[in-house]
Amino acid sequence: MTDQAPRKWLRHGLWALLAVVVLAVASQVARDVPLDELKQSYAGGASRFVDVGGLPVHYRDEGDGPPVVLLHGTGASLHTWDAWAEALRGHFRVIRMDLPGFGLTGPNREDDYRIDAYVAFVEAFRGKLGLDGFALAGNSLGGQIAWSYAIAHPAQVRALVLLDPAGYRIDRPALVFRLARIPGISWLMTKLDPGPITEKTLRDCYGDPRKVTPALVERYRKLALREGNRRAFVARVARRAEDRSADIAKIRSPTLILWGAQDLLIPVAHAQRFVSAIPGASLIVYDGVGHVPMEEIGERSAADADAFVSATLRAQSASRVPDGVTTAPQR
Repeated sequence: MTDQAPRKWLRHGLWALLAVVVLAVASQVARDVPLDELKQSYAGGASRFVDVGGLPVHYRDEGDGPPVVLLHGTGASLHTWDAWAEALRGHFRVIRMDLPGFGLTGPNREDDYRIDAYVAFVEAFRGKLGLDGFALAGNSLGGQIAWSYAIAHPAQVRALVLLDPAGYRIDRPALVFRLARIPGISWLMTKLDPGPITEKTLRDCYGDPRKVTPALVERYRKLALREGNRRAFVARVARRAEDRSADIAKIRSPTLILWGAQDLLIPVAHAQRFVSAIPGASLIVYDGVGHVPMEEIGERSAADADAFVSATLRAQSASRVPDGVTTAPQR
């Protein structure tokens, strides 16, 4: 009897511990937020929806002038570009969208989140809006999509701006990416409230974590709860990306690279690798800034992009010969 008593208490203790773990997990389970509810908060003002391959894509198209298309990063949405849209729409046509798998757009039918699929999406979106030649900017994942698109469709990209873009191998990915690749935990991530990991990731994204406000965290959290977005995030991150860094040297669009010196997600050392690979590329590194310069220093980074794109478009316009005009041979 005396030998059985400790075993009995051990069994009871293990069951109690399991019950505590189950209750703790259950308390963190979060339901999907209906799309109509999210639209009330995040699809106001200039928001529109356009069908792209059967997917209703949330986008905003503001301002007049040469078009500038903006691509956000993993877990983000078109709102990440709010400061840029405010700064640029006075003299550019600023176009931004929620990429498939994120924001109000949500997952695509095929659950296909390869870079090639995103490049095809951007081209289809371009066709829907009737764009013919534009400046293209992207951050992180959006940066990789942007430079991949510039390679696939060079005639369309008149200027390229890359903000802390993905492209080279990262030795130690962010915690949220590592968790999404662990069987079991990845499944839990499709069910649990994304709030805690969202706040941690945002603090890692900012050079000054004090700028990460409760409202910012809640916007990211709510949009992650859009039906299918958590599953799409895991599906995208779990796929081992093919190394296409050798293709970066194929970029021929005039390119500006913007990078936060305190980027904890993609090392600033990668900035020099991009500059070295892309012919004629320029680089600006921001001290004290993290992974998302367009959020953390929106006005300053927008001004740098504005100066580069404006100068590039002026140079291209000056080099063109108007239709019907011929030049005399040199003597």
